Amino acid sequence: MSAEQGLREKGLYIRDIPPGLAARVPAEQRGPGRGRDSVRLLVSQGASEVSLRAFRELPGLLRAGDVLVVNTSVTLAAAVDGRLGGEELVVHFSTHGDDGRWAVELRGRDRFARGTTGPRAGGPAEGVVELPGGWRLVLEEPLVPGADRLWWARPAPPGGRPEEVPALLGSYGRPIRYAYTERDQPLSAYQTVFAVPRADGAGSAEMPSAGRPFTAELVAELVRRGVLFAPLTLHTGVASQEAHEPPYPERYEVPAVTARLVNAAKAAGGRVIGVGTTAVRALESAVGGDGAVRAAGGWTGLVVTPERGVRVVDGLLTGLHEPEASHLLMLEAVAGREAVLRGYASAVANLCLWHEFGDVHLLLKDDNGH
Repeated sequence: MSAEQGLREKGLYIRDIPPGLAARVPAEQRGPGRGRDSVRLLVSQGASEVSLRAFRELPGLLRAGDVLVVNTSVTLAAAVDGRLGGEELVVHFSTHGDDGRWAVELRGRDRFARGTTGPRAGGPAEGVVELPGGWRLVLEEPLVPGADRLWWARPAPPGGRPEEVPALLGSYGRPIRYAYTERDQPLSAYQTVFAVPRADGAGSAEMPSAGRPFTAELVAELVRRGVLFAPLTLHTGVASQEAHEPPYPERYEVPAVTARLVNAAKAAGGRVIGVGTTAVRALESAVGGDGAVRAAGGWTGLVVTPERGVRVVDGLLTGLHEPEASHLLMLEAVAGREAVLRGYASAVANLCLWHEFGDVHLLLKDDNGH
């Protein structure tokens, strides 16, 4: 039985979680004196130990020599208003292809929640979406044959000028927002302290949100205590709040310095903890058959499951995922099914907050590696 099936048996569906458990605004907007690190930290240590802490207690839960693997991808203003024929819609720019096309998701405007969107089938083929500033988007084909949510589309800049999509997003885009949030937020609210802008404008359609609660002060305290940080990059595409699909291939890069740092930490008995499912996906994509991490990059289609397991990661810091989300398979691969079940039952019982502005969950193997 998978963690997903176990959660189903316990009746833990996202629709059953009280609406008050959706984090509607960032932590720093929930009251005076609060900061990004003013969230709670659910800690699952092995299959039986679950505790609830403040995120600011994280330095006391880690050891000198542990490595936190962090995603440095910036969050793009990936939502742009458009029109297809007589239909007003929103385009979510997801992933940049090697041939200049973009995988995009077309979303309908939600009439009942201003500023948010609802699901819409993609297409039609050869349809032309009119965008601000004279841009157009020519729809070509589904990203995955037989699926209809994400489509490959070819951007057409105004006047045929050699512009790139990041210029369009910078001028007319806004962060992707879901209906559980209270209001639009500035792009800065979706950037983590680890985000590093790239010269080519590449980034993520949605925030690598596990890194959001970190502040510069907390990072400094972790470093003071001997915890190491290893950077990598994985540009995330759009998630789905309606269809719980496995992740699509995404661009990633694991630099040589990170490979050396992780390998050295493992050899010295340190723990390697991924900050977010994106960091785990990228790092595990760079592990060889001998268990060593090597510099790697390109596209990864890796889906971490309990059957595949993890080869280098000893723990995972992540947000709270919907009980049918495919990310739960990764959590189970890292910590085991019982740890996931107990952790999520505790999250509901303690009224933890879900989604990108919510509380976070640290899953660690026990001292015996289980």
